[in-house]
Amino acid sequence: MDVLSKTITLTVNGEALGLPGPQTVAGLVAHLGLDVRKVAVERNREIVPRSTYAATALADGDVLEIVHFIGGG
Repeated sequence: MDVLSKTITLTVNGEALGLPGPQTVAGLVAHLGLDVRKVAVERNREIVPRSTYAATALADGDVLEIVHFIGGG
């Protein structure tokens, strides 16, 4: 099996999600169809600064919580 095609399993908002690896927080947010400007991401109980989404690699078994902000009034 090619290392670049390894599947990683994450827990996102309490649900298992398998993705092709390697993967970053930015890639996950894009995969979920979310706007990076309107989400907050916690990885393994630590807030991920938005400026580091593209550089923050995800690993098999990571636990993420993603909060999506919705405007309105």
